[in-house]
Amino acid sequence: MNQKKKKILFLSPYPIGIGPSQRFRFEQYLNFISEKYEITQKTFWNEKSWYILFSNSNYLLKFYYLTLAFAKRKLLILSINKYDIVFIHREVAHIGPPIFEWIIKFIFKKRIIYDFDDAIWHLDYSDKNKIVRFFKSPWKVKYICKWAEVIITGNYYLANYAKQYNKNVKIIPTTINTEYHKPKKENQSKKITIGWTGTLTTLKQLQLIINVLKKIEYNYGVYFLVISNDNPNLELNNYKFVKWQKKTEINDLQEIDIGVMPLFNNEWEKGKCGFKGLQYMALEIPAIMSPVGVNTEIIQDGINGFLANTEDEWFEKLSLLIEDKTLRKKLGKAGRKTVIEKYSVEANKQKYLDVFNSVLQS
Repeated sequence: MNQKKKKILFLSPYPIGIGPSQRFRFEQYLNFISEKYEITQKTFWNEKSWYILFSNSNYLLKFYYLTLAFAKRKLLILSINKYDIVFIHREVAHIGPPIFEWIIKFIFKKRIIYDFDDAIWHLDYSDKNKIVRFFKSPWKVKYICKWAEVIITGNYYLANYAKQYNKNVKIIPTTINTEYHKPKKENQSKKITIGWTGTLTTLKQLQLIINVLKKIEYNYGVYFLVISNDNPNLELNNYKFVKWQKKTEINDLQEIDIGVMPLFNNEWEKGKCGFKGLQYMALEIPAIMSPVGVNTEIIQDGINGFLANTEDEWFEKLSLLIEDKTLRKKLGKAGRKTVIEKYSVEANKQKYLDVFNSVLQS
């Protein structure tokens, strides 16, 4: 007789297949995990409410969808007993104290696996979404850490925070499916394209290099491409914006010849898991990244990419890559090799399964 599969409930804030953190933290492992366990994923926001959330109006609709999301979470809690493990990515509810987490742990006595990929115990002071930000409760992270059986983080900076409250912490990097992120044939376009991709909450990072980009454009006449869900309307002559779409994201990224990932050197961005850079690298696009947080672990400067801190360093390294096609190819291939060996789904999928196995056997 076949043994009945244990049941795992995945709770996450963002719509399935949309939020980059959960897409590249755990969602791309679900098919693999489902071979051994029965899995269910429930999100706080659906796709429609997610896009309304980040608009600058529709306040009544935002309140309606927020109320609806909380109601669905309450109904879900009533069925929590049928699950053996509850996997929480970031938080059960997008705002407010950890009430749902407390109920799951202490009323229903469920084992919790807690996963996060940002320094979410700090507020991210982005220009958008100020109302939701006001009601955020970043202090709840330490309590969820205490209540978890095990914590999974994306890097050492996040792990060091979690270890203050729970000694059972595992590091699994944010990863790339290298069968999905595949390099294309050589770009035959006449002008080099420097590119950046990210959500609207990270667009502010581009201000760190806007003066460099203007200088680069003046000297080399290159294009600059932004792939996002909001247009920053940068003051560049050769500027192009492409609205992010899941169905075209790889083709859009493949238009980039040099990928950039500037970061502010603050407590929030030290927790970043280098995902933009890893995407470029997986596609054999040479990456230039700020030496902040895990970026200094991902990049060996001059070997599989470049690190740049000051505006002079950004200009120097962008210039090197624009002028030297052979260097672009060399760093691009070395970057993909790094991703395959350390930051790919294939290299990390057993780590996730080991976590579930250990919790169920404890």
